[in-house]
Amino acid sequence: MDGDSRDGGGGGSSSKDAGSDDYENLPTSASVSTHMTAGAMAGILEHSVMYPVDSVKTRMQSLNPDPKARYTSIYGALKKIMRTEGFWRPLRGLNVMIIGAGPAHAMYFACYENMKQTLNDVFHHQGNSHLANGIAGSMATLLHDAVMNPAEVVKQRLQMYNSQHRSALSCIGTVWRTEGLGAFYRSYTTQLTMNIPFQSIHFITYEFLQEQVNPRRDYNPQSHIICGGLAGALAAAATTPLDVCKTLLNTQENVALSLANISGRLSGMANAFRTVYQLNGLAGYFKGIQARVIYQIPSTAISWSVYEFFKYFLTKHQLENRTLY
Repeated sequence: MDGDSRDGGGGGSSSKDAGSDDYENLPTSASVSTHMTAGAMAGILEHSVMYPVDSVKTRMQSLNPDPKARYTSIYGALKKIMRTEGFWRPLRGLNVMIIGAGPAHAMYFACYENMKQTLNDVFHHQGNSHLANGIAGSMATLLHDAVMNPAEVVKQRLQMYNSQHRSALSCIGTVWRTEGLGAFYRSYTTQLTMNIPFQSIHFITYEFLQEQVNPRRDYNPQSHIICGGLAGALAAAATTPLDVCKTLLNTQENVALSLANISGRLSGMANAFRTVYQLNGLAGYFKGIQARVIYQIPSTAISWSVYEFFKYFLTKHQLENRTLY
C-alpha cells in the first residue's frame, strides 16, 4: 500500500532514473484508475482461487446440516462433495462472485487509498496513522458491501447442500419473485457490522506489519504475502460469530428456522444472534472458524500481492510513458 511518509518522484530524473525508480516513489502518483484496475484484478483472482474453500465454509456454518452434509475437515468436505455431487459442484456460484468482486474491489481499494491519504494528512502529518487506516478501511467497506451483498446472497444459496437453485440466474429470479428486492440486502447491516471491524483489523494489522518487515515500503512480494495472510487470519478469527449470523440471514436455512420455531423470514442481526445461540449455544458462533481462517490466509495474501503487483506495474508503466513523451 502507499507509504504516507514518501517523497514524491524526483522531477529532474532522467529516462534511466525513471525506469529504475524504486517502488516507494511510484505509488504517490498512482491514479484512481490504477487503484481501481489493480483492485478489480485482486478481487477476481482472490475469490476465484479460494472459491472451493468458501463453498465448504458456507456449508460448515449450517446450523442444522443434512446428515449427508456433515464435514470434519476442508479436504474431506471437498472430496465428499466432488464424489457425491459432481466434480464441478464446489464451483457453483463462482460466476456471480466474479461479476460482483471486480467492481466491488475496484471501489474498495480506490476508496481506501484515497481516504487513507486524506485522513493521514488530517490525523498524522508525518508517517502512517493506524486510526486513519482503520477509518479508511471502514469507509471502503460501505462501498464494497453495497455491491457484494446481493452477490453473497446468491452465491451462498447456490453453495448450500441440496440447493433448489441450479444457476445464478434461476436463483436471482426465484429470490426476486418470492422474497422481493429486499432479500438481496437482508444481511447488509449484519455484513457491515462484520466487515467494518474485519476490515479495520485487517488494514491496521497489514499496515503495522508492513512497517515492521518492509519499512521502506518497497515492492516486496514476500512481505505483501506474509503480512496479508496474517492480517486476514487475525481479522477472520475475531469476526467469525458475525459471519455465522450473516450466513444464516443469507441462506434462510429452513430446517434451522423450523427448529427455532421461526415462521416466515429471519431478519436482523439481533434475531440472528438469538437464533444461533438457541440452536447451538456459544459453540454455534464459531462454526466453520477453521475453514474461515484457512480461507482468509491465502485469500488476503493473494489479494494484497496481486493488488500491489498491478499497482506497481501500472504506475511504473505510466511513468515510463510520461518520460518518453
